[in-house]
Amino acid sequence: MDRLQSMRVFSKVVEQGSFVGAAQALALSNAVVTRHVAELENHLGTRLLNRSTRRMSLTETGQAYLERVRSILAEIDEADAVASAVSKKPAGTLHIYSHIGFGQMQLARLLPQYSLQYPDVVLDVTMSDRTVDLVEEGFDVGIFTVFQKFDVSMVARQLGIADVLLCASPEYILKHGMPLLPEDLQQHACLNFSLENFRHHWTFQSPDGMSTVPITGKVISNNADLLRHCALAGMGIAMRSSYSLGDDLRTGKLIRVLPEHQISKISVQMVYPSRRLLSAKVRSFVDFMMAQFPYPDRDPWLAG
Repeated sequence: MDRLQSMRVFSKVVEQGSFVGAAQALALSNAVVTRHVAELENHLGTRLLNRSTRRMSLTETGQAYLERVRSILAEIDEADAVASAVSKKPAGTLHIYSHIGFGQMQLARLLPQYSLQYPDVVLDVTMSDRTVDLVEEGFDVGIFTVFQKFDVSMVARQLGIADVLLCASPEYILKHGMPLLPEDLQQHACLNFSLENFRHHWTFQSPDGMSTVPITGKVISNNADLLRHCALAGMGIAMRSSYSLGDDLRTGKLIRVLPEHQISKISVQMVYPSRRLLSAKVRSFVDFMMAQFPYPDRDPWLAG
């Protein structure tokens, strides 16, 4: 028995004053209406309605039950209305996870624009470089790089492919000279990731093939933003992803070093649990981000 439907039928019978009137109002047959009320009474083990061929009235139990049923149905209708409104209008708290480098330099730039368009959405942003489980940790959407794992059942939309490049401040280059070949880096102070595959050497792809160069680290850190600030301060040559540089190259605060020698590329992806029945707040953010990065197979950050 669909108890909720039986409650609706019972309430409508009382409202209309007859089984026939309820059947017409609900577009059901008289037999179906009668069966719903009978099944409800059997389930409860008590009579709700006194009925004869000429009139119908509530029993004392039926009157008390009707009051509770009407309250329950009203709560359900209100809940449906709230859910429907939320699904149509972006509102509520949007829980976002982001890789630190992307969050600091890209989300920090984009979120004010999103918030201006969707003022009823509260942005709760968590940034880290660790692997997260979006569903288990309660995130609506995440921004991941190729170095981070996520559940293959998630929906992944690529935002772009970032170049990994070397850069230094004009002051550093003026003082120490511009490296012309990867081997020249051995004579320079390098600002170095603490990840094992970058800690002691950097590998390049050039027109002449692959080359691996040992480097000396002036500063070693697992935080890319710290290395960026050290580069801006003229402390050495830093390895950075293009999305984490912001306007540094465009404004000349940093100069690209060895641009003809490719290091690697990093895919940046936006990930969320499902395409189906997305809430309006998640859909609005997904659409907003995809509009900001319309060419997912390119590096939009280096070009900008």
